[in-house]
Amino acid sequence: MIKLKDIRGEDTPELTSMLLDLRKESFDISFRSSADGGSNPSRRSQIRRTIARIKTVLREREVEAKKAAATTTENA
Repeated sequence: MIKLKDIRGEDTPELTSMLLDLRKESFDISFRSSADGGSNPSRRSQIRRTIARIKTVLREREVEAKKAAATTTENA
């Protein structure tokens, strides 16, 4: 499991790449569990939570960038 501190330390392209990898892994796990019935449910939960953490950090960065742009245009 990736900690929030580690996620915040990564740059945006790296987070996007991690997000795509985790989504693929989540799909693979769900596909395998439906095919053979045996899967690690705790890993699915970890992946889902990590995806949520990454999306949260990306959204925070997006909001901060919009605020900075709005502040810059107001001051100009």
